[in-house]
Amino acid sequence: MPEHCKWIASAALFLAIAPGARAAEEWPTRPVRFIIPFPPGGSNDIIGRLIGLHLGERLGKPFVIDNRSGAGGNLGIDMAAKSSPDGQTVLMISAAYAFGPSMYRKLPFDPVKSFTFVSKIGNGPNVLSVYPGLPVKTTGELIALAKAKPGKLNFASAGVGSSVHLASELFRSMAKIDVVHIPFKGGFPAMVDVMAGNSQYIIGTLVQALPQIRAGKLRALGLASKKRIAAMPDLPTIDESGLPGYEAANWWGLVVPAGTAQSIVDRLDKEVARIVAVPDIVKRFANDGAEPDAMSQGEFREFVAAETAKWAKVVKEAGIKPQ
Repeated sequence: MPEHCKWIASAALFLAIAPGARAAEEWPTRPVRFIIPFPPGGSNDIIGRLIGLHLGERLGKPFVIDNRSGAGGNLGIDMAAKSSPDGQTVLMISAAYAFGPSMYRKLPFDPVKSFTFVSKIGNGPNVLSVYPGLPVKTTGELIALAKAKPGKLNFASAGVGSSVHLASELFRSMAKIDVVHIPFKGGFPAMVDVMAGNSQYIIGTLVQALPQIRAGKLRALGLASKKRIAAMPDLPTIDESGLPGYEAANWWGLVVPAGTAQSIVDRLDKEVARIVAVPDIVKRFANDGAEPDAMSQGEFREFVAAETAKWAKVVKEAGIKPQ
C-alpha cells in the first residue's frame, strides 16, 4: 500500500475511534448532576452522597446532589431519562426502580430502554423497627398485637411504590394482618413519624434506621435478610423471630441516560468498582449496615430484570392495585 494510502487509512481509523476516546478523556467537563430520586436523609441519599463525593474526587469535578423526590422515585427518574446523554447527568437507583413496572399502569419513561446500566453499588437489608413505647419486643409479638387489634396499627412508608412500602406489603400479606398504610415523601419523614409514635412500625433500610436504633429512638425487632449482619450481630432476622420465609432487601446502583458514550459508561463503572473496594469504604458500609456489591454493566442489567420480575409477583400476590 502506498505511504499516502496508509496515512489516509490511519487517519480514518483515528476519526472513527476518536469521539469515544475524547469523550472519556474530556469527561466530565463541568460539575455532574447526580440525581437521587428521594429526599435527603434516606438510604439512597446517604449512600449516594458517599459515592458521589468519591467520584468527584477521582474525576476532578464535583458530583452535585439533586434530590428529586415524588411518585415513588419516578419524578427524579423521569428527569434523568429526559436529560442529555452527555455524561453530565447520573442517576442513583435502588430496589424501588424495580417496582415501577408493576406499581404504575403507565410510566413516563421506559425502565429498560431509557437508561444504560452502569454498575451496582451495594446492598442494604431492611429492618423492622417500632415506636419504643409499643409493648412488643419481637416480630412475633408485633404480629400478635396487630391480630389482636385489627385496623388499629399504622405502618409508615417512604411513599406508594417505595421499597419501604413493598417490603411492608409483603410483611402484611405473609403475616395475614390488618394494618393501615401511612405514606410519606421519603424514608426519613416516615421514620420520624414512627419515632413520634403516630405510626407504630416501619420496615426501612438499616442504613437509615441504625443511628436512631442506637440512640434508642426506635426499637429494632428483626432484619429483613437471610442472615444476621456484623453491624448488629444480636439482632435476629424476621425469618427467625416470627415470620418464616420473609426477606426484603434494598440495593443501590447507577444508571445514565441511554445514548451516553460507552467510553464514559466504562470509566464511571471502573471508578465505582474501585471506590467500593477501598478498605475505608468497605468499613463505612459495614458500620452503616450495608455491604458493597459491584457488578459489571451486563450483570447489573440482568439483576434489575430479575428484581423487577420478583417484585411484580409480590405486588400481584399482595393484591396491590397499580396506580
